[in-house]
Amino acid sequence: MTKHSTEEKIGSKVDNTLGNMSQDKKEDILSNFDHFKQYLGNKASLADKLGMNEELQAKAAQKVGDYLAAHEEPKNREEKLLSELWKAGTKEEQHMLSHMLVKLVHSES
Repeated sequence: MTKHSTEEKIGSKVDNTLGNMSQDKKEDILSNFDHFKQYLGNKASLADKLGMNEELQAKAAQKVGDYLAAHEEPKNREEKLLSELWKAGTKEEQHMLSHMLVKLVHSES
């Protein structure tokens, strides 16, 4: 499988997961920043077990960031800050922020 098709497959899976998630589940995850970090940490741990490197995890996190920016309102101060940083950043800066979020959740697990 090529790198490009792997990234497309991951992106499609992220889109499907987010698109099929109930509003109640989204509310639970986004209700406070610790829940959000825990959710991301669980997904990063699963990605590690599946052999995904940090770059692929950051690309998946970037897809989540794009989704949240387009479809969800921040529920707390931390999410508001992330939202504002996301909107202000270029695609490259958003990708770097995604790397930082992946590192953050790895450091806490």
